[in-house]
Amino acid sequence: MDMDSFIVLLFLFLARAEAASHGVGRGGRAEGAVLLALRLQQVPPPPRAPANRLRFRHNVSLTVSVAVGTPPQNVTMVLDTGSELSWLLCNGSSVSAPAPFNASASSTYGAVDCSSPACVWHGRDLPVRPFCDAPPSTACRVSISYADASSADGLLVADTFILGAQAVPALFGCITSYSSSAATNNNATDPSEATTGLLGMNRGSLSFVTQTGTLRFAYCIAPGQGPGILLLGGDGGAAPPLNYTPLIEISQPLPYFDRVAYSVQLEGIRVGGALLAIPKSVLTPDHTGAGQTIVDSGTQFTFLLADAYAALKGEFLNQTRSLLAPLGEPGFVFQSAFDACFRGPEERVSAASRLLPEVGLVLRGAEVAVAGEKLLYSVPGERRGKEGEEAVWCLTFGNSDMAGMSAYVIGHHHQQDVWVEYDLQNGRVGFAPARCEVATKRLGAQV
Repeated sequence: MDMDSFIVLLFLFLARAEAASHGVGRGGRAEGAVLLALRLQQVPPPPRAPANRLRFRHNVSLTVSVAVGTPPQNVTMVLDTGSELSWLLCNGSSVSAPAPFNASASSTYGAVDCSSPACVWHGRDLPVRPFCDAPPSTACRVSISYADASSADGLLVADTFILGAQAVPALFGCITSYSSSAATNNNATDPSEATTGLLGMNRGSLSFVTQTGTLRFAYCIAPGQGPGILLLGGDGGAAPPLNYTPLIEISQPLPYFDRVAYSVQLEGIRVGGALLAIPKSVLTPDHTGAGQTIVDSGTQFTFLLADAYAALKGEFLNQTRSLLAPLGEPGFVFQSAFDACFRGPEERVSAASRLLPEVGLVLRGAEVAVAGEKLLYSVPGERRGKEGEEAVWCLTFGNSDMAGMSAYVIGHHHQQDVWVEYDLQNGRVGFAPARCEVATKRLGAQV
């Protein structure tokens, strides 16, 4: 497909999408929405690392299966509301994948020329703007990097994504080179043995949301092996009653503020009924933009800046003194950011988790409550005791500063069994407790 034809198709699709967004649903149905199944995908562990310095990485990613190209090729992508540019590992990539996208087999595939508006203007929100390939090539190249020090390089290309009955044109990265600072390609953003790429869902000009004119999308993440659901578009009629918090906007660029992220205002943190004594200034972005709070489906756990993390850690340890046995190893830090860790047999810790105090992230107008088993994570491969009868568990809130991050991040682990709606038209994010596996079956997603 030539680029002029692609731009015309994209313009026509956006016009249709805007018109369709005014439809009205009835009776709790997902009127007008495209329904896709979501799954938590286990990422294989890396080679053995020193127990006291396990690398910052994710063990679980949130994935969605879609079809791309003509004829359609099925691919599995990480759903990432914290990233802009979608990408797929393409045939010829330096990274092995279960089934790389075969660009040459798609009749609707086309590479973007570096002189086209898609290359020159549409990538303005990316940390590294698209750039021209070395002569004599005129291809538009993209380079992407992530917080875990992994990076991806390739071409900016166009092809169609199949959403329901529609073939939707979109730009994405056709990745031919992937590198990671870890000893294996299995950390936070790495394509695992079952994923082919990433679906960028933030508010940047090249995100899948922006390109498809999506004014509302929602998801409900089921824990464990059960399927959850992603809804693209629609009128929101399928959602339970939601508590909304406004998206935070700033008028001028700041070096550490991500203007295209889903940024909300963290008002406080509670442990049980105790609201932590954290100054408002600690929870608010400073003059550099550091300290914003981001809702991010592409990050596994939740991260807090150092002062807030210290307050949470201290109160949690105080309230759980009779329930959990501290690990007692000051040098142990899971994934370079989690140092509130415990030890104990699985049965005992599982029983104790039902008695743990709920942790609430208090937002402006809403709250994300974390309770029970979602508060603790069993560190893979770590055992204690004479016969390895005890597992190692860590609180699922990490220290942003230790991970080299300058923001608060609400990860997908704490969004499980929560209906999360991104209402771009009204500039807000909604939350409600939900049984996501039941909701998925009720809505009849093809899983």
